[in-house]
Amino acid sequence: MSRTTTRRTTLSGALALAFAGATAPWADASGRRPDDGRVRGWVTSTLARMTLHEKVGQLFVQQVYGSDATTPDARNLPLYGVRTPAEVVQKYALGGVIYFAWTDSVQDPEQILGLSNGLQRAALSRDSKVEVPLTLSVDQEQGIVTRIGPPATQFPGGMALGAGRSAEDARTAAAITGMELKAMGLTTDFAPVCDTNVNPLNPVIGTRSFSSDPALAAELAAAQVRGYQEDGGVMSSAKHFPGHGDTATDSHVAFPVITHTRAEWESIDAPPFEAAIAAGIDMVMTAHLAFPALDDSGDPATLSHPILTGVLREELGFEGVIITDSLEMQGVRDRYGDAEVPVRALLAGADQLLMTPAMDEAFDAVVAAVRSGRITRAALDEKVARVLTLKARRGLVKDAMADPGALWDVVGIPAHLAAADAVSDRTTTLVRNDDAVLPLDAAGADLLVTGYGVSTTATLAAALEEQGATTTVRQTGTSPSDAQIAAAVAAAAGRDAVVVTTMKAWTSAPQQRLVAALRETGVPVVVVAVRDPYDVAYLGDAPTYLATYSYSPVALEAAARVIAGAVSPTGKLPVDIPVAGDPDTVLYPFGFGLGY
Repeated sequence: MSRTTTRRTTLSGALALAFAGATAPWADASGRRPDDGRVRGWVTSTLARMTLHEKVGQLFVQQVYGSDATTPDARNLPLYGVRTPAEVVQKYALGGVIYFAWTDSVQDPEQILGLSNGLQRAALSRDSKVEVPLTLSVDQEQGIVTRIGPPATQFPGGMALGAGRSAEDARTAAAITGMELKAMGLTTDFAPVCDTNVNPLNPVIGTRSFSSDPALAAELAAAQVRGYQEDGGVMSSAKHFPGHGDTATDSHVAFPVITHTRAEWESIDAPPFEAAIAAGIDMVMTAHLAFPALDDSGDPATLSHPILTGVLREELGFEGVIITDSLEMQGVRDRYGDAEVPVRALLAGADQLLMTPAMDEAFDAVVAAVRSGRITRAALDEKVARVLTLKARRGLVKDAMADPGALWDVVGIPAHLAAADAVSDRTTTLVRNDDAVLPLDAAGADLLVTGYGVSTTATLAAALEEQGATTTVRQTGTSPSDAQIAAAVAAAAGRDAVVVTTMKAWTSAPQQRLVAALRETGVPVVVVAVRDPYDVAYLGDAPTYLATYSYSPVALEAAARVIAGAVSPTGKLPVDIPVAGDPDTVLYPFGFGLGY
């Protein structure tokens, strides 16, 4: 039996697993949260026994270098002055750790679980009067921001879910993602993205967003909160408050300014965050951008008391943990030094500081601010109490360790993979099919697969071969040279069809030339946009165009099934696609999508 058939026949098992009972993994056998009285008692007694150093440590969530907790890694020295991840945790009494592939935290599920348990042992074995477990977090948004790849189950991401229009599918994706993270010892997913992506030129959000429609984005955000927290048993974080959807500037490298009026913020940016809060979101992540309609000081939202305390706490009523986006990002570092930024973020209303780039200086600055009264002891205790309360309510105090024996009963199991296939099948969007090229009769067809991505083209070709086609692959990257274009054109000769993948072709004239040259061969050309759906506006009148919103293998496999006619496309555009160079004129409207 083929892998595709195996995955797809177990779908009902996945949905049953995701929603069986309503008993979340952090609850007791009756499905109840830990008793709030016991939580309050533990938080109060723990706070009373914590030193100032330990309280301040709970405010920091840092990256650590190394694939396990106890092996020395010299990359920790410049930032922390110690070599092992365990020593970093113990030195600062950290509140949490965030995982990345570039820190070697993310390699495979067994390694992740081992690191997670090792870090928790380090946190719980400090020479201290208290034992406080860590939050262990990752940006597993799925789609283009996926830190943990296969064999963990993959989904195509936010905008793809928006194209699918299904709150149930969005919840399933979050539930399965959460279950698998929890099985690896991770406690927190920095998702969902609650930004309403109304700017097609947005370089940092784009397909991470559910939609340009606030109501759809709000519906799916709330569904994912419930999936992560109630079904998956992990904490989730709505990001990036107060909204990063209307900018053409990347806050990683510069300082965006959002020019929405207060009324526009209320109607465009706020609804997904309001929905996430109403659904019980545990955390909200701040954005490093100016929003003059909410605070005209020029400070980024991360450092804005009017935004974090005035709007998020007081107006929206959010009572959970406010965490900053990475303090390494340029958008928060332009106006103040790396030691001052954390203090200002805490004064603004943040509870936790993510990835400060100058740890000793920042830590000492926060301690000094408390001792001087700039940050009051009461304010510090309120912040730490929020962090401790969340850890207790999510069951970390009771049991912070992941069970190695249960890992492969959860991660990448057939039921989860089948659910991912089914969800992905409902997201692929057919935007153009002018010459009725699709569906292709793939059985025995001789296809050229070319365009963006070594793994992308190889995965798509393999998926088309599962549908019966014979394929030749000519990968050309994001900026194909004239020689690469000529080679692809030569390879197209005599084929039954060409399938060409584009990735942000709206920013790449060479990709646009590649598609044009392939069309001139007279061979039928199927364009598959594997990231932004906006590419179609820059490809002339390319007659056959699919949008997958993601180059995740699961999205590419779904696209192959649509191309071959095994699945009829049902995805609808979750954004308007404007005419190239004319953002006010709509080429393909929100909700557009063809079928067979």
